[in-house]
Amino acid sequence: ITSVVFITEVMADSRLWRLKVSLQYTGWLQYLPTASVALACFLGAALVRAATTGYLPSVLLFRVLISLGCISLFACVFDVFTIKFGLHPSERIPPPPDHLLAAFDLLLSRRSCRSFQRSRNLTAAHHAELMQSVHLQTDPAGLIGERPIRLEYVAAPLTVWPVVGAHEFLVAIAPAEYNRLATIDVGRCLQHVVIRATRMGLATCWIGPGADHDSVVRHLGDRFNADNDHIICVCAVGYASRFCPLVVRFMQNVVQHRRLPLSRLFFADPDLQEPLDVTAHPLDRFGRCYEVCRWSPSSFNAQPTRCVAVVQNNRVERFDFCSATTSRFYAAVALGIWCANWEAGCEELGVRGHFTVLNLKQVEGVPRGYDVSWVVESDKQE
Repeated sequence: ITSVVFITEVMADSRLWRLKVSLQYTGWLQYLPTASVALACFLGAALVRAATTGYLPSVLLFRVLISLGCISLFACVFDVFTIKFGLHPSERIPPPPDHLLAAFDLLLSRRSCRSFQRSRNLTAAHHAELMQSVHLQTDPAGLIGERPIRLEYVAAPLTVWPVVGAHEFLVAIAPAEYNRLATIDVGRCLQHVVIRATRMGLATCWIGPGADHDSVVRHLGDRFNADNDHIICVCAVGYASRFCPLVVRFMQNVVQHRRLPLSRLFFADPDLQEPLDVTAHPLDRFGRCYEVCRWSPSSFNAQPTRCVAVVQNNRVERFDFCSATTSRFYAAVALGIWCANWEAGCEELGVRGHFTVLNLKQVEGVPRGYDVSWVVESDKQE
């Protein structure tokens, strides 16, 4: 651990690290990899040309490198002009999904948006509906914990990465004094708002480490008090753009589609050793609830949340949610997101239940890292 801390400190103090941060927060880092590929191809082609002449394999390799370099350079220039400088045709507001789309399909179809329409603000109707959802979800009566949380709307181009074009955000704020349940409530409440925004046809993106704290505080103004408030994360909201940096598009299509199997997320024992058979009775009644939790967003897609089903007398009593890491904030937020998706799925199935925090002195057999339980209220379990 000491070595890791030392290396991190050295990196933070190095010029290279400061350059990386500068490029990241000025919005140029997204275009650097494509430019680097182009430069590497041109240099490789020059070396091949200088080292050998006349041989057919060398000529073919030279042409391949030149072609790849030109394609990469064109992609880089195209991205810079259309996205960084906004020189592209105006885009329409994307249509909302089918209003008959089931909650499960809606949740599974949602993807974090990395590129927003820079010149288009939310319509008055969309903004009003979004804020109505914010007020509903942050009502103290509906929280798991007892500490209040806030979702502050900010209409400004916050300094974030790797998202481009975003200029409207929801900033999640919890009490300055750390409270685990408040952080879970942030994830749960904001995810419910995200679900509602997705239903409206809006694009969203959770941003944790990629948000510049000073930028967020500056734009919050007097709505933030460092003595009383702690910024947990931000969520970009707006209309998705078809124009997206090639590198960011690659991240969307590759990184976002990686998820752990259900057998490593849901368990039948508190020691997290026996995978849960979600197809067996009576667990099968929860159907696709397991899958929407599996596809829940988390910081770096780390998927730190685990769940243990408690079954007695062939009846599901509850589901215990816990974290597999010791992260104080991002693991708790990820768990809250799971809670929201689980609630949405159970509501779709008509399965009644509620979240509660068990008294660990009175209940045995809870998993290590336990946070909260979803208790089944239904009297009949087919």
